[in-house]
Amino acid sequence: MKRLFALIAISGMLLFVGSNTVVAQDQAEGAAEQAVDSTATEQVDLAADTEEAAAAQAEEGKSFHNELKKQFIDGGPAFMSFVLIALILGLAFAIERVLYLNMATTNTKKLLANVEEALENGGVEAAKDVCRNTRGPVASIFYQGLDRMEHGIDVVEKSIISYGGVQAGLLERNLSWLALFIALAPMLGFMGTVIGMIAAFNAIEIAGDISPTLVAGGIKVALITTVSGLVVAIILQIFYNYCVSKIDSIVNNMEDASISLLDLLVKHNLKK
Repeated sequence: MKRLFALIAISGMLLFVGSNTVVAQDQAEGAAEQAVDSTATEQVDLAADTEEAAAAQAEEGKSFHNELKKQFIDGGPAFMSFVLIALILGLAFAIERVLYLNMATTNTKKLLANVEEALENGGVEAAKDVCRNTRGPVASIFYQGLDRMEHGIDVVEKSIISYGGVQAGLLERNLSWLALFIALAPMLGFMGTVIGMIAAFNAIEIAGDISPTLVAGGIKVALITTVSGLVVAIILQIFYNYCVSKIDSIVNNMEDASISLLDLLVKHNLKK
């Protein structure tokens, strides 16, 4: 009898432990499934947010382009075309000047060192070869001075001064056209303002009544053309000031380098 009770007790304990184990396994599996589901949900939400952000950026860029085109049409394509042409031509001259001035920039200290070394080792002809193989207005001025070395220092100095003026003129070439478009762009804008106001008053005269709807179109044209002209002038003015600053820097380097060249030639003659 005791053995029977012991067997029943042991069986009950085993059943209790087994049921607890099964419940624990079911809970672990449920937690794992919930974690997988939450991870998948987060990934889906993240992908959706990324797609929405990309779509918003694309829509913003598209809306800006459409808004710009709309303002161009509202300002009057026939008249706004002149402002656009002023911008295109002004930028063409500005970019050409920027590239030319950057190519004209020369390391004058290095050039002077090379010319001095060439004078000491190979004479005037070697120095002329160094200048011939170096681009920029400073090297051209040096070449003109060295080419007249046999006529004396006074002739060399006059040649350097004369050719320096020629190079300065080449640096300033096309700046007058850039200044023209800077002045022309706001003038076109103000002309559009006058044309828009005339259209507004004509509408009032025809209708015989002052209504915001009648004058809104003309005033809108006036404001759009004015803003467009001012924006074009501001953009071109930035390029113009950069070019003027670059020219001043190159001219100063030309003057300093010319004085150094004359001193170098005088010292070379004294050594001879």
